Amino acid sequence: MILFKWIIDLYLALILLLASKKKGMLKRIRKALVSLKEGLSQEGVETREMFQIYSRYTQGKATKKEMKVANEQLRDIVKSLGLGVLLVLPFAPLTLPIIVKLGKRFGVDIIPSSFKKPEDD
Repeated sequence: MILFKWIIDLYLALILLLASKKKGMLKRIRKALVSLKEGLSQEGVETREMFQIYSRYTQGKATKKEMKVANEQLRDIVKSLGLGVLLVLPFAPLTLPIIVKLGKRFGVDIIPSSFKKPEDD
């Protein structure tokens, strides 16, 4: 998780550097950074909950509904790792939106649930 946060910080620093050259982009970047911060915070809460559920599962105390929630969060973590790898690629600000659109076109969900807008669900 530390590596993922480091990659995100590097990516955001690059975006801020590029955006500092264009005045109108600063407001959009602030909004995107706030959204990213909220999404990462929500992912952290959901991941802690997932570990608690798996701990209860090992003791035989987790319900099927809780296990479904925990497994969905595990899928979100895998999606986040996949996006983290994509951020390292050259021209990530260009390739990432294209990959997301291709995923939507082919019915593949690659965005973690914490980063989706309610109307995307």
